[in-house]
Amino acid sequence: MPTQPTLSNWMSIIALGLIWGGTFMVVSLALRGYGPFTVACARTTLGALALFSLMIVLRRPFPSWDALKATALIGPLNTAFPFALLAWGQQYVPSAFAGISMAVLPLLILPLAHFFSDEKMSLNKVFGMSLGFLGAVILIGPSALQIGQGMAPLGQMACLGATLCYAVSSILTRRCPPIDSIALAAFTLIFGAIWIIPAMLWIEGVPTPTDGNSTLAIIFLGFVPTALAAYLRVSVVRTAGSIFMTNVNYQVPLWSVLFGTFILNETLELRFFLALACILIGLVFSQRKRPVRVLVNRA
Repeated sequence: MPTQPTLSNWMSIIALGLIWGGTFMVVSLALRGYGPFTVACARTTLGALALFSLMIVLRRPFPSWDALKATALIGPLNTAFPFALLAWGQQYVPSAFAGISMAVLPLLILPLAHFFSDEKMSLNKVFGMSLGFLGAVILIGPSALQIGQGMAPLGQMACLGATLCYAVSSILTRRCPPIDSIALAAFTLIFGAIWIIPAMLWIEGVPTPTDGNSTLAIIFLGFVPTALAAYLRVSVVRTAGSIFMTNVNYQVPLWSVLFGTFILNETLELRFFLALACILIGLVFSQRKRPVRVLVNRA
C-alpha cells in the first residue's frame, strides 16, 4: 500500500518538476545537431552507465531473476520508447507542446492504477480525468483531423504516445518485485539501451560530433534528466505510490512553457494555454480528498 509521503518525497517531486520541465528545451537544443534516435540513445546509454557505476560503487545488490524480468519490460517503456517518441515529435512541435502533453500522464495512470495496482479511483479522480481529457483534446486541436497533411499532427501523436508509455511503465514499476531502487533505475536504463542502440544504428548510423552546444545538451540529458531523474522517480514511486508521483505533472508543463517561450522564443497558440488550464484543474480535482459535489435540479 502507498505510504504517507515524506519531506524527501516532496523535495524529489519539486526537483523532478524543474528537471523534467527543462528537459524539452534541452532536447530541442540537442536536435539542432543530432537526429532524434541519436539523442534518445545517448541519454539512455549515458544514464545507464552512470547509474550502473553508482550501483557498483555503492555495492547495491543485483536484482533477482524475477525483478530482472520485470525491468526488462519496464525499461523500454520508461526510457527507449518515450525518449525516441519525444525526440522525434519535437522535430515538428514546440517543446512546450511536449511538456504540456506530459500533464496528461496522471489522467492515464488513474484508470490503470485502479485496475492493475492498489490505488483506487474515486469520484474526484473520474471528474479530474474527464476534465484533463478535454484539455488533451483542446491541446491537439484541429490537428487530429489533419493526419497525413504535414508532420505536425504526427509529432503531436508521438508526444502523447510517449505519455502513454510512461503511464504503463509507472504501474509496472509499482508492481515490480522487491529490488534496490538504484538497481531498478540502472537496469531500467540498461534494458532501454538494449533496444535503442540497434534502432539508432539502423536508422541514423554511427553519430559524429557536431557543434558544442548540441553535444553538451546530449551529455546533460544523459546525466541529469535521465540518470538522476530516473533514480528520484523510482524512489518516489516505490515509497509513495505512482499517483503521488503524478504531482510532478503540475510543474512540468509550466516550466516547459516558460523555458520554451522565454529562452527558445517559441510562439504558442491560445489553445495551448486553454489546454494547460483544463489539465491542471483536472489534476487538482484528481488529488482532492473530499468528493466533488454534484448539484442536481430536482424540479
